Formats: sequence, C-alpha cells, structure tokens
Amino acid sequence: MFTKRLAVVLATFVVLATALGGCVVAPGGEGGDEEFVFGVVLVGPQNDHGYSEAHYHGARYAEERIEGARMIVLDKMNTADRPGTTLEQVVDEMVGQGAQLIITTSDDFADDTDTAAAKYPDVEFVHMSGDHVLTGAAPENVHNRFSKMEYMKAVAGCAAALKTETGSVAYLGPLVNNETRRLASAAYLGAQDCYEMYRGEDPDNLRFVVNWIGFWFNIPGVTLDPNEVADDLFNGGADVILSGIDTTEATVKAGQRAERGERV
Repeated sequence: MFTKRLAVVLATFVVLATALGGCVVAPGGEGGDEEFVFGVVLVGPQNDHGYSEAHYHGARYAEERIEGARMIVLDKMNTADRPGTTLEQVVDEMVGQGAQLIITTSDDFADDTDTAAAKYPDVEFVHMSGDHVLTGAAPENVHNRFSKMEYMKAVAGCAAALKTETGSVAYLGPLVNNETRRLASAAYLGAQDCYEMYRGEDPDNLRFVVNWIGFWFNIPGVTLDPNEVADDLFNGGADVILSGIDTTEATVKAGQRAERGERV
C-alpha cells in the first residue's frame, strides 16, 4: 500500500513538472472507475497572480491529465482570512471527502502538516518548501518538495546587479524565517558576485536593501503595504527591486514608474 501511495505522489509531481500531451492513468489501477482524490491547501488566494495561483494551476493541470483524478482545493488558509481555522480541520474535511493525497503549499504549514499526517497515516502528504523530512521530524507519510529557489534567486540578484544604474538594489521580502533569509541571502550573493565579476565594480559599493512586509502577501492592517514599501524603496534610490513575496506589487509599481519615464 505504501508503494502504491508513494507512486501516486511521484506521478502527480511528474505531471506538474512536465508538459504531457495525453492523460496519465492513476497508479494502482488501469483507469476506468477508480477515483483518485487529492487536496490542495493554498496560503493565499487562488487568483493572486503569483505563488498560490501557480500552485492552483499546476494542480488543476494534473487533475486534467490524471485519469480519474478529482481535486479538492482550499485557498486563503491563513489566520487573517480564516481566523480560528486550523490545518487539521481542513485536512479532516478533505479526508472526509476521500482525499488520498494532500498537498500543503506554505512553509507556515510545516508543523501542522506533520500533526495531520500523524493523524492520517494512510494518507500521503506533500509539504511544499519544508525540510522536516530532511531533519527527521516528519512522519513517514510526509514528503517535502520544492524547486531549488536559491539558484534562481542568485540569478535574479545577478541580473539586478547588471541592470542597476544607481548601484542600489532592493529586495521586497515577506516574513522572516529560515527560508526567506536563505533566499534573500542568495539574491544578495548573486548580486555581489556579478557586480564584481561582470561589471568590474567593487561589490562593497553595491547597495542592497531588504525590507520585510511581515507575511507572504498584503494583509491590510496586519502587514506593511507592499505597494508603499516598493515606492519607498524606489524613492530611496533603488532602481531595481527583487520581489520575494507571493504577489506582484513590486512588478506593478516598477511598470507604472517605467511608463512615467523613470529608469527603473
């Protein structure tokens, strides 16, 4: 049974990661009547034009291409949008609807994913971006998956260092934890390296400012407003902003300023 369930997990991620032309038969059967139910828990809105929406579309893509698959999705799983709602309660409902696999998509869900997985040992859980499998803290039915974000953050930092005309780069960060510090540091190191290697400039002269808004996306009255933070960073001399939050405010602000003729 464990092998069968793990095959479902792996097959789902193959579908998410590759552009398949046809349908995939859910593991454990030859298609037909067997239904494969999987749940997806999103930290933000499924239409945020960013992190949560990417997960939603990836999961929907998998649902359409795995024969017999049915997705259950719950978005806005955070204390501001759903005060008093716990991940365990959400998992209870999804398991009650037949979920055999549940994907939790935020670093914030690490501990609660482990708790829910211990409660449902016959359900497979994939926690995106966590490391509890590596540390040995997770139950056997929990799996961690994430892209190698550090590399692309370093590439983004390099691009910013090559592009800046003012020698000032900014990073719009979410909340502060091990993951977000690691990603911001990768962007900084990439910028430093390329400023020296490809522009021949002293990396000590490159200004790199990080401002944290307090969460993965804007929650009015709870976080700093990323629109205002982005404006402050531009007004403070940065002409390139790297965004580490889930949503698109920094990109939108840069576009608006560019349309006004600013060199950002």
